[in-house]
Amino acid sequence: MGKPFSADQMIEAAQAASGLSDFGGDSFREGLEILIGDINADSERPDEFVERNKGLILKTLIDRLRVVDAINQRPEVLAAPVSPPVFVFGVPRTGTTLLSNLLAADPARRSPLHWELDNPVPPPTTATLYTDPRALAALEAERKMLEAYPEAGKIYRMSATYPYECVSIMAHDFRTLMLESAGKLPNYRDFVFGSDWTPAYEYHKKFLQLHQADAPGVWNLKMPSHALALETLLKVYPDARLVWTHRDPFTATSSFCSIIKMGHANFAGRVDAAWIGENMSYQATEHVDRIMATRARIGHDRIIDSHYADVMRDPIAAMRQLYEALGDPFTPEAEAAMTAWLADNPQGKFGRHEYRLAEYGLSKEMLEPRFARYLAEYAIEREG
Repeated sequence: MGKPFSADQMIEAAQAASGLSDFGGDSFREGLEILIGDINADSERPDEFVERNKGLILKTLIDRLRVVDAINQRPEVLAAPVSPPVFVFGVPRTGTTLLSNLLAADPARRSPLHWELDNPVPPPTTATLYTDPRALAALEAERKMLEAYPEAGKIYRMSATYPYECVSIMAHDFRTLMLESAGKLPNYRDFVFGSDWTPAYEYHKKFLQLHQADAPGVWNLKMPSHALALETLLKVYPDARLVWTHRDPFTATSSFCSIIKMGHANFAGRVDAAWIGENMSYQATEHVDRIMATRARIGHDRIIDSHYADVMRDPIAAMRQLYEALGDPFTPEAEAAMTAWLADNPQGKFGRHEYRLAEYGLSKEMLEPRFARYLAEYAIEREG
């Protein structure tokens, strides 16, 4: 393993690389220090993968500096309200991505696109959301990546000009499972699950206010782990509309383990299957339990349910039903755009994503007690 590094070193490097110094507060620092502590403690992580983690951390810090600087140059953006946004969440791998892509197809909605989250400053305009040189460069990089690694297309429906998760925004405050998925990081995992996410959501709102200034719209937002802090989310976005995606939790957990396996390979240089099984089954259970507990406190009708099986069986009918629950018009333009997206993205477009619980030391029998209450309260269609 390479020489240990520190939060101070990364902060100084980000400031030197960007020429900026204002992070807009230091709420990010605790998570950063815990994350780096876990990476330093991993004596088996090869040097090249330590450097890869350092590169991700450095980029994240630079992105925050640049976003804060852009806001400081246009402070008036923070006076603009965020129209009642839609937040999609649930256990990972329950159809949050599919639902978010269908919502994003609606021209009346505004989604944070993958390329703009990866390269957030300067923010795009409405006219350049899909034509910005950064978007076109990202699309070309994506094409080359899929040529070199077609397996990635089986696992996640990703594109530079598709909506992406709020994990990239929350990462700027170092409260995100995106960073936790980069290997065995137990202390950082516990921090993410146990900390107060208020500063991360406050930063998240400022990020949206900056990015809607020249490309306005009603935000369509997606991150499975919004499930972990819904009441904190509602403190910052009291008029948010909440959509919970449901799927067979055994299938979802298996798929969840599979996608995290890719993160371990890319950022730790090895796959700890036993840790993935233990950690992802814990996380899946926490997602379900926290949503149910929150729903009991804020009222059942405060959260809208969307079932993966219904969306897969008849996506347009399911979306029409969702729009009715949201109180939004399901326009002919929205339906046509969703139909076109579905035609261009059939199930299995890049091949079938295969996964098995047993690969991670798990079985349905082991997981049944954890999901018993969830399955008893919700009519979840089983998948085998």
